[in-house]
Amino acid sequence: MEVGAEGFVRSLPRLRRRIGRAAFLAVDTEFTGLYSTFSQNNEPSLFDSPLERYLKARQSVQRFTVTQLGKCHSDTERDLPRYVVHSYNFFLFPSTLGIGDVEFNLSASSIQFLSHYGFDYNKFLKDGIPYMNEVQEKILRQHLLAGSWKFHSTADRDVLKKAIDEVTCWIAAAEEEETMILQDLNDYHVLEVQLVLRQALQNVWTEPLGNKKVMVKKVSLQHRQLLENSSHDHCQKEVILLSARGFTNLFQILVEAKKPLVGHNMLMDLMHFHEKFYKPLPESYEEFKRNIHNLFPVLIDTKTVTKSMQKNYLFPRVSSLLEAYAVLCSNSLNPKDPPWPVIALASDCSRYAEKTSPHEAGYDAFLCGSVLLMSAHLLLCRSTDDAVEADPSFSQYLTVLAEHVNKVNFIRGGISSINFSGEDAPRHHPPVLVVHVRGWPGLNERQIYQEFNGLCHFDVRRLSQNQFILLSSKYKHVRLVLQDYKHHPHLQVSVYRHWRHSPFVNCLLQVSGVVALWSLLAFVLGGAPSCSL
Repeated sequence: MEVGAEGFVRSLPRLRRRIGRAAFLAVDTEFTGLYSTFSQNNEPSLFDSPLERYLKARQSVQRFTVTQLGKCHSDTERDLPRYVVHSYNFFLFPSTLGIGDVEFNLSASSIQFLSHYGFDYNKFLKDGIPYMNEVQEKILRQHLLAGSWKFHSTADRDVLKKAIDEVTCWIAAAEEEETMILQDLNDYHVLEVQLVLRQALQNVWTEPLGNKKVMVKKVSLQHRQLLENSSHDHCQKEVILLSARGFTNLFQILVEAKKPLVGHNMLMDLMHFHEKFYKPLPESYEEFKRNIHNLFPVLIDTKTVTKSMQKNYLFPRVSSLLEAYAVLCSNSLNPKDPPWPVIALASDCSRYAEKTSPHEAGYDAFLCGSVLLMSAHLLLCRSTDDAVEADPSFSQYLTVLAEHVNKVNFIRGGISSINFSGEDAPRHHPPVLVVHVRGWPGLNERQIYQEFNGLCHFDVRRLSQNQFILLSSKYKHVRLVLQDYKHHPHLQVSVYRHWRHSPFVNCLLQVSGVVALWSLLAFVLGGAPSCSL
């Protein structure tokens, strides 16, 4: 189901009820870009420590925005052994009410990628649900108290100008208690028009009528004051905040529910959640981890789960969420007893049963939830030699997933996953290689990368003027390069030894050698017998 700004506020009560009944929540997000090129070397590298990667990703999250967020929640039907899936696509757009005008970047490759998969940018721009974090909300509250709020959207200003012109022409000849109707307004313009009219004209009162209409009444100043103090005023500050906060209201419902949150390669999703709906991302990596763990105590990354299954079970290596789903749906892994859990799509998102919609956030959230259930079921069946009871509960699935809980996949880096509830465990890399360059002056990291890229993939860092470090995630690439470059005329490749290749150790040895030599000379010269007369 697609949800835009038009009907979002009305859908909140139903969403709250469904989230409350859910066994877990699966999410996916689409962005205007992934890795910012504003600073050099911002892409992920095998050399990255968790802190270095976090700071790189933080720069990107601060520059790009979320275009679409998919949420899928699955709950078990009463008296029926199946999971019913409700999947939603939320188009998002930064709030333009009260806070400073929001700027964000667009990555050409990301825009082209989403366009290829049918993303509707008109819905993103024209019907995106607003959102704001706690800092932005505090600023808006201050503006509302001071009466200094304003709109930053040109489209909004056009709508508001038209409404003010209509009311100004009408009110000059109207009698007190006469009314007029403004029509064809969307949900957010209904609120904005009322706020602007009340601020601009002291002798009018407004009320929403539903069906995109606003009633405008000419009133006396005394009557206006009475109406402003009424508890039924639709433009009270809390109502304005509810509207301006938009999707952040649903985010807080997700946080309060404390349901297991499921994603696939979900680090960037979590960072955007923190930045856009909670607070600006801190500089401290450890503080970020603590904040996310407080918001969502149970995280499950299906990429972490399926990677583990590749190592421990006969699960094929897959590169995408859709491939993982296809493998699990194939007959080769289907357990005979008991069979897969029944996953039924609710009527409002049944189109996902008829055709695939890759990289549509709601569809990817559905895939993510399905992969979780099927992976957990497979792990449960293979965790014991005894027969597994029919229709296992979700709590049983959580038990077999325990080792993966709060472990979020870390793409190409110094660790395999980020542990949001403890210390990060280091990754075991293949041996590091060092390249010694001879007779090939002026060689840089990019040229070294291109030299080896035709054979296999390595990340490269300069070690000294004529030495470079190579790091790969695959043992076979290390063996291949050591064999093929054994007799290369200009590039000598060997396994990196810290005591032999570290510039610091070499410098220390050289200094120690000089000190030892001077000590020896001093001993020899100082200990020579003197001639006496």
